Amino acid sequence: MKKSSIMDFFSALGRSLMMPIAALAACGIVLGLTSALMKAQVVAAAPFLGEGLIGFIILVLNKVSGVVFTLLPVLFAISIAMGLAKEEKEVAAFAGFIGYYTFLVASSLVINTGVMDFSVMKISTILGVETLDMGAVAGILIGVLTANLHNKYHKVVFPAAVAFYGGKRFVALIVTLAAAALGIISPFVWQPLSTGINGLGSLIHSMGVAGVGLFGLLERALIPTGLHHVLNGLFRTTPLGGTYEGVEGCLNIFLQFVDKVPLKELAPFTQFLGQGKMPFMMFGLPAAALAIYQTSPEEKKAKVKALMIAGVAASLVSGITEPLEFSFMFIAPALFGFHAIMGGISFALMAALGVIIGNTGGGLIDFFIWGVFQPGSNWYWVIVVGIAYAFIYYFVFRWYLSKNNISVDVSDDDDEADSSVSVDEKMQKTASVIIEGLGGYDNIVAVNNCISRLRVDVKDMSKVNEEMLKKTGSLGIIKPSETHIQVIYGPKVEQVADAVRQVMKMYE
Repeated sequence: MKKSSIMDFFSALGRSLMMPIAALAACGIVLGLTSALMKAQVVAAAPFLGEGLIGFIILVLNKVSGVVFTLLPVLFAISIAMGLAKEEKEVAAFAGFIGYYTFLVASSLVINTGVMDFSVMKISTILGVETLDMGAVAGILIGVLTANLHNKYHKVVFPAAVAFYGGKRFVALIVTLAAAALGIISPFVWQPLSTGINGLGSLIHSMGVAGVGLFGLLERALIPTGLHHVLNGLFRTTPLGGTYEGVEGCLNIFLQFVDKVPLKELAPFTQFLGQGKMPFMMFGLPAAALAIYQTSPEEKKAKVKALMIAGVAASLVSGITEPLEFSFMFIAPALFGFHAIMGGISFALMAALGVIIGNTGGGLIDFFIWGVFQPGSNWYWVIVVGIAYAFIYYFVFRWYLSKNNISVDVSDDDDEADSSVSVDEKMQKTASVIIEGLGGYDNIVAVNNCISRLRVDVKDMSKVNEEMLKKTGSLGIIKPSETHIQVIYGPKVEQVADAVRQVMKMYE
């Protein structure tokens, strides 16, 4: 049970980290595009880009998109508190901000007492407070602390005389006190902790290409558990991903310095970002999809084709690979093992060949904005390696699937399109089936989602009907613990999750 609880926690943490990371990625695209348009050679060729209203709009978008990176710790505090809260998430999010600000002020007061020499630690002005700068770690700690206190006390009842301060009002109070205590303690314990984190980061970087390859292997291998979000989040926002001029985390460093220093100086940090994914996301997996389609039985080909086209589009354009990965992960685990190894090799090759393409996605959007449009990025190596990956993936998948007579499992019970039924009605019907497949309303504790998975906490896993869930368009099902299930739907998961929550409200 303890192992189950730990898996539940890290799974939920990974999901919670995705919201601010997704915001960074989106802002990164805007930052990259506007930065490219503001380059001297571009403005020289098209002077209107640097003049008048158009030039002003480009400048505003560039500056505004860069602001988000300075807010990452407080975004973590809010999003983790909200993501880990089981009920009344908006209350937890509000308390998360209060807790983070309280933490900053308390740490500042300790530092200003002069009780000991804190000069060896990083002191910065954050949200107007000169205080201990723990980077994203502070936001993560406050988010977890807030969520735990919220889940424990948001329904507490006090005697009539002080009843007003019970329930969700008490959450803000207890979080303020706890965050203040943590803020007071942190300056005394952060130095050895930060030294340890920096040391681990230095060790990984000192391994060179081998360390990058190991990271890439783990990043793919953890996909089935969803814990790759945690791994990525730590590298992108903490010293594990590197430190440069006081900025921590490879994504933070890249996005904050991409326009300020020569691109070559950012190579040690982009090696953990989107560049390592591009050969298999843009070339390997699409080739594997072709092999999967060609080796499918004739009676299945129409449905497999539709599934593969949707998966290739998601992988190629936006870097969402799970629709394709989950199509073969369970029916051919050996192929997923091969894919994970090739992922590690892809990361290592991009680093060894001097590719410098940042941001988080591995699709065409990031490839063009952060690669093709950035002089000195060595983007052409992605194509060279990618072509080789396409051939390797195609022949390995075709050979393995044919040899073992394996084909992708597609539902034979999908409802035919009915023009008399609206899209909303269809989604409501699907949501109702999903709820039934999860064991019914009374068996569901909480419904959340990340970028591609419906994440549900249940009371009794034995009541879950996997066959019923597969008929709703699920690409795969994972049970990381005895009380948590992840149903993969790909990019449409947001729509599915909203429909499930709406239908759930009808039962209340």
